[in-house]
Amino acid sequence: MIKRSDAVWTLIGLFAVVLSCYLLYKEVRNISLEELKESLYAIPLTGWVCSGLATLGAYCALAWYDRIAIAHLGRKISWWFITLCSFTTYALAHNIGASVFSGALVRYRAYRTKGISPHEIGVLIVFCSFTFALGTILAAGCVLVAKPSLIQRVGTDIGPWVSIGVGVFLLALVALYVLGSWLQFKPWNWGKFRLEYPRLKIVRRQLLAGPLELACAAAIIYFALPAQDNPGYLVILGVFLASFSLALLSHAPGGLGVLEVTFIAALPELRTADVLAALIVFRGFYLLLPFALSLFVVLGFEWHQWRGRRQIQQNIPGDS
Repeated sequence: MIKRSDAVWTLIGLFAVVLSCYLLYKEVRNISLEELKESLYAIPLTGWVCSGLATLGAYCALAWYDRIAIAHLGRKISWWFITLCSFTTYALAHNIGASVFSGALVRYRAYRTKGISPHEIGVLIVFCSFTFALGTILAAGCVLVAKPSLIQRVGTDIGPWVSIGVGVFLLALVALYVLGSWLQFKPWNWGKFRLEYPRLKIVRRQLLAGPLELACAAAIIYFALPAQDNPGYLVILGVFLASFSLALLSHAPGGLGVLEVTFIAALPELRTADVLAALIVFRGFYLLLPFALSLFVVLGFEWHQWRGRRQIQQNIPGDS
């Protein structure tokens, strides 16, 4: 039975997709397929290679999320198994959308075979989500302080001092979390949300893994954009953080339309066709290719599990 909250978020996701696609249509209706093809062909080989390497870095960082969570639980699982589980989880969740499929089922199915309890799997899922949120807050704080003019791309009447103030506030939240881990504060409860401070060694890894994944994901787009009129990596990272956060909040599958509308609006100095071409590269490398590969991983895992159960059944002697 579908929960009412799930149905609401599904409707919100559908509304966000429709609205974003409508706004995107208004922006790109005058762009021909030839212009888009020219922009894709204009991306140099080094751009394609660097975008591919950035994708690899992003998914390695995502696998690190799970490894950090496993270490927090005090469990030991092979690095290869964690990597495959993480890769499949995020490849499916990024494309299908958090409102429909959060990746919890994949993690539950995989980690139960390693003896991880349902409660521990729940902690692992929340911990990975928190690592991502922590990385987003840290990266956003650094970008807003280092590039105060960035906030004017989303609001012309907003002064740079607002950007610095928001950035300092976000960095203060991260510092408070580190301080709580260092001094081992009591768990913080807010409604159903409960924050327990992990060991400082775990926190250090979180502070590296979260921003690393976001930095690599934004680099996919940066390397696919033309060098001429390129506003720079920090601007691309800032726009990516804003657009990806909006996509997650909207529950739009793969951020469909949300990423495009945000990037086109925030990068007026670049040709719309060039921005769309870079986002096509991003969707191909970060979303579609991993999604296709993850299906093979799931099929291979299920076949291995089925074969194991079949061998056990064949080894059980029948009744005499």
